[in-house]
Amino acid sequence: MRLLFIGDVVGSLGRNTITEYLPRLKKKYHPQLTIVNGENAASGRGITEKIYKKFLQDGVDVVTLGNHTWDNRDIFEFIGDAKKMIRPANFPAGTPGQGIVFIKINELELAVINLQGRVFMNDLDDPFRKADELVAEARKRTEYIFIDFHGETTSEKQAMGWYLDGQVSAVVGTHTHVQTNDARILPKGTAYLTDVGMTGPYDGILGMKRGPVIEKFMTALPKRFEVVEEGRFVLSGCVIDLDKDGRAKKIENILINEDHPFRE
Repeated sequence: MRLLFIGDVVGSLGRNTITEYLPRLKKKYHPQLTIVNGENAASGRGITEKIYKKFLQDGVDVVTLGNHTWDNRDIFEFIGDAKKMIRPANFPAGTPGQGIVFIKINELELAVINLQGRVFMNDLDDPFRKADELVAEARKRTEYIFIDFHGETTSEKQAMGWYLDGQVSAVVGTHTHVQTNDARILPKGTAYLTDVGMTGPYDGILGMKRGPVIEKFMTALPKRFEVVEEGRFVLSGCVIDLDKDGRAKKIENILINEDHPFRE
């Protein structure tokens, strides 16, 4: 089984990049399933129903989210019907939406789980104990399990990777928007990448206009951040190959921008 995962889609520039490049990526890599993190897709904050449906039309199979899940209030109108969208499963009990989804791939089934870290982020339920619960649930149905771990620190993400090594097919981090260079297969067969990176503006700061971000660092005063909506783009992702027992055989970074042009 081959999976394609594309990191945090930011604003209209990120969405347009998905529309243009996803068909080309599928032609090159031939993934059986494509997952996209869409928590920044609506002007850098949250997601709308229109954007969610456009992702599906573009060929996305599962949309994951993160700490910006609730930033666009439109989500409360459709999250209950969005069967292929998941938000962090360790949000408190009673939170709308789902944290795990099962997707059929021919005769096989893949479980996709979304979790959020707690270091320097909102104090949610323990993601490690929630992982135990959901992995146990998933393994009753399938050995193919992918986890998007949305976290701030490299240490917490690495801890999750090692904690789940041999229990899941892959643990891939999102949220920091900068792709890391540590893609590897852990000793017991779990593919790991600290952060898959972002898809959207190449010349912003984590997708936002540079000026206000720099001013905030220099003055420590509040500034309104606005997403960059035009200009050069970056697409960040990874491709993961899984064996018949659910273990990972290979993980490869994907990075497309003006300095790393796409090659068919």
